[in-house]
This record gives sequence, structure tokens and C-alpha cells, in this order.
Amino acid sequence: METYLVGGAVRDQLLGLPVTERDWVVIGETPASMIKQGFKPVGKDFPVFLHPQSHDEYALARTERKTAPGYKGFAVHASPEVSLEQDLIRRDLTINAIAMTPKGELIDPYGGQQDIKNKIFRHISPAFAEDPVRILRVARFAARYGHLGFTLAEETRELMQAMVAAGEVDYLVPERVWAELYKVLKEQSPSAFFYTLKSCTALAIIFPEISCLFGVPQPEKYHPEIDTGLHSMLCLEQAVQLSTSPEVRFAALVHDLGKGITPPENWPHHYGHEKIGLPILEKLCGRLRVPNAFKALAMHVMQYHTHCHKVFEIRAATLTDVLNILGAFKSNNTLNEFLLACEADAKGRTGLEQTPYPQAELIKLAAKSAASVDTSAILNSELKGPQIGTAIRRLRIKVVAEVINTFKAL
Repeated sequence: METYLVGGAVRDQLLGLPVTERDWVVIGETPASMIKQGFKPVGKDFPVFLHPQSHDEYALARTERKTAPGYKGFAVHASPEVSLEQDLIRRDLTINAIAMTPKGELIDPYGGQQDIKNKIFRHISPAFAEDPVRILRVARFAARYGHLGFTLAEETRELMQAMVAAGEVDYLVPERVWAELYKVLKEQSPSAFFYTLKSCTALAIIFPEISCLFGVPQPEKYHPEIDTGLHSMLCLEQAVQLSTSPEVRFAALVHDLGKGITPPENWPHHYGHEKIGLPILEKLCGRLRVPNAFKALAMHVMQYHTHCHKVFEIRAATLTDVLNILGAFKSNNTLNEFLLACEADAKGRTGLEQTPYPQAELIKLAAKSAASVDTSAILNSELKGPQIGTAIRRLRIKVVAEVINTFKAL
């Protein structure tokens, strides 16, 4: 059997990065011959098999022909006559079209090694334009390898822009967009994903709620970076520094969506953006089928991040009520994730990245103290129904006030 290691495994090995998955291409075989040798068929759209021992994926060499718009409009042809070069040229980028023999010899017909050396994302052939998912993939590669200095070849950016103009991006289904975004949120430089989409005009179509933030000013006194879109990217970058949680990173990314619809005559101020943005976030989450855990945290961060920033100024009763809404008095809560996203917002401002955020410690202590108040006397009293909740709230407000006063005295 003639087999070659291909794709990400070869690319990452050449970059000196860990290889987690190994994909192989098989030349000169048929589905029947693969099954006869013990391989298990798993491919739905084209012949892919699992190795009986290693469980690596082995795909028969194939070619593709565009038959309809979108990323599913392809006819796949796999046969023993398809050569390695024919299989490799249907791939997206040169850096993903390098093959390696079992002995470690490299086969690189399209200059992938040179582009790895020069740290360039470059498409292999005009066939790149036939699959709109490739726009998302290239942007995701920017998020994964941007910290290494990779940049997008100008001719590839122009081709991606032409794909957008031709309407190919309109065929991307929400589930695929979310699947790519979820992966991006776990990468080292997720903001590069959005900058790449913006550079080829795809951002306005795929993520219009984020796209419209660019060019919207904020008060320079509080936001030296001024631009709201840039601020959102800075917040995302800070969230990466603070947390590995994709939920936290998503919440930091979308917390200011309300500023995108502020009337220009009110600029640079954005009064009430915390609540104005909630329907926008609701619509985005509905369109992309965003999981409830992501949506719930993002909603809380959007509505209450200003309360968090101003915790030293708000009343104890207000903080107590906000903590209750956040579920902070329950054992299973996301208060820490909420605070991390708010801290990312505070630090996602040019020149203020290292600013301390004592608000988080105050709120943690207030939540812990209020959650541990002794409510036995109330529960054993003659109070009924809502009266019980009101009495417990008063106890918690008292404790929260003490915590605030203690912090202010430090």
C-alpha cells in the first residue's frame, strides 16, 4: 500500500509544533481493497477509513469538481488512478499540501516548505474559490499561527474578497460558522480571525454585529484606542491572557455590541448600551445556534459589566441584587467567569493592559460573605413566601455593605 502523511501533521512537524492527529492519503487502492486489509470505512462524502491498529484516518486519493454553489456543491472522484499531486492540488493552502513518506521524505509540489519558511498563507490554485469554508479556515489559521508571524498573501486575500463579492459566503450554514468560531476561541490569537475576515470584507456578512463596531468612536478619556471594534479585539486578547475558557472569551468579544447601533449624533457616548445590546446578542446567538452556556454568560457580562467596573460606587443593595441575578449565591455559579470577562474589558484598552482590577476581589468576597449568612432564624420564623426572600435580602445587603466599607478603608 502506497501511503503518505499529509496535511496538518506534516505542517506542524515542520513548524516544530506538537502533532495531535495524523491523516494519511492512499494511492492506488479501492474501497474494497482497503476493507479487505482490515480498514474500517467511516467517510460519508468520500472514501475515508480508520487504520485497524492506530485508528489514524486513511483517505483514498481523490479529485473534486464544483457542481453547485456553497461548500457542499462538489462531485468527488476517488480511484486508483488519482495521483498524489492531483490529490494535493485540491487542498486549500500550500502549507497544507506537503506529503511525507513513511521514511520521512517530503514531497512538496506546490512550494509549501518555502511558504512555511516565509510564514505565508497562500492558496494553491483558483479552485480555492470554490469552497467558502476555506475563508473561515484561513482566518482560523491566522488565529492559530498569527503569534508566529504568519501573514496572508495579497493574492489570496484578493481571491477571498472576490469570493465574498460573488456571494459564496452567503452559503455558509450557521452550524459551520459556530464550529469554526468555537475552535478559534481556543486559539492563541483569536482576534486575528476577525481581522482576517475584515481584510477580505467577509466580516460584515458573517459577523455583522461585530463588523459594525469598527469605526464607532468612544470617549478617548476612558478608551485611548477610541475605536469600539479595536476595543473589542483588545478585550478578546486580554481574555486570552486571563482565561482558557472559550465562554469567557466569547463574552469579552461581544459585551459591547450595543455600541454598534448608537446614533452617530450621540457619539462618542453610548448611553444604555448595556441593555440596548441584549436583543442584538440574542439575535446573534440564535442565528449561530450558540450553546446556552455561552449565551447566558455573555448576556450577564453585557448587562452588568458597568456595575462590575463601578462596584466601589454603587449601593450595597444594588450589588446584592446583581449578585443574586448572576446566581452568585448558588454553589454552582459562573461568577468567576463573569469577573474574568469584565476584567478583560477593563484591560482591553490601549495603555491600560496592566491596570489592577480590585473590583473582582471585592465582588468575590461580597458574594462569599452574603452566600454564607445564617438564615436559620428567618427560615424558622413565622414569615411566609416572599417575606422570607425579603428578610434574607436585607441580611445579605448588610453583609455586602460591610465588605464594601472594609475595602474602601484599605
